[in-house]
Amino acid sequence: MPEDSTKPVRLIALMNQKGGVGKTTTTVNLAAAIARSGRKTLVVDLDPQAHASLHLGVDADALGSSVYDVLIDPSADVRAAIRPVSDMLHVLPAQTDLAAAETELADAPDRQRRLERALASLGETYEFILLDCPPSLGLLTVNALTAAREVIIPMQAHFLALQGVGKLLETVRLISKGVNPRLRVTGIVLCMHDPSSTHTREVVGDLEAFFEAARAQETPWRFARVLRPAIRRNIKLAECPSFGKTIFDYAPDAPGAADYGALAEVLVKEWDALLQRRAEAPVVVVPAPSVQARASM
Repeated sequence: MPEDSTKPVRLIALMNQKGGVGKTTTTVNLAAAIARSGRKTLVVDLDPQAHASLHLGVDADALGSSVYDVLIDPSADVRAAIRPVSDMLHVLPAQTDLAAAETELADAPDRQRRLERALASLGETYEFILLDCPPSLGLLTVNALTAAREVIIPMQAHFLALQGVGKLLETVRLISKGVNPRLRVTGIVLCMHDPSSTHTREVVGDLEAFFEAARAQETPWRFARVLRPAIRRNIKLAECPSFGKTIFDYAPDAPGAADYGALAEVLVKEWDALLQRRAEAPVVVVPAPSVQARASM
């Protein structure tokens, strides 16, 4: 990369319209694992239930400002709403009044880009930004998909969950065709995973076959895959939100910590490899037109 180029930010939306699939658990613990690897990371809580904020020990009732204020007021200072969790992990928290944002923004001409503009104002402060979307496909999720460059879908390997993936992908396709042509689906994270189940193996096989068949198609999920490792079913992952801690602070030796740590390592290594390829790419210099050429213009 040229020396004066802007440092890239990996901006990932985690979404699933079905609740209880491990979306917020994945957002929080994956972000924590990435931060533990030395990367400055921000979690953006876009769910009016504020579960990601609570999971990270933030008392939503005690906040002076939140993501709601950032979305409603374009002049609001996003930095003033961000709360530190650790040196490398911060959160832009939510409050329950975020539920009113969709109605209040209904007539705003730039309602889809409020979050994108707020995050752009952060510049190079964070290397990774993870967006915890609400379990719906409304305006808050559209804001996340407009701001993001990637989508990760946490889900359980169940037949009904598999049926819902198609609707999620079509939503991504619509956003990519309209307001965010750079949006791509990175893949699926399998949560509460039980590899011993025949049904689970069949669903995973169907997912892998679906993504493989999409390789030749011009879709936002052309290069998507089932991400590894899967996150094993682990009671410690269910317990740690009630203590306002990530799995790494609550039970660092639990299987959940090992799985999210390994998944974060995969994503960070891929990111570093991409940045390295960009840095090594030859810079194409377009020569200025000659005096004779300029004279003929």
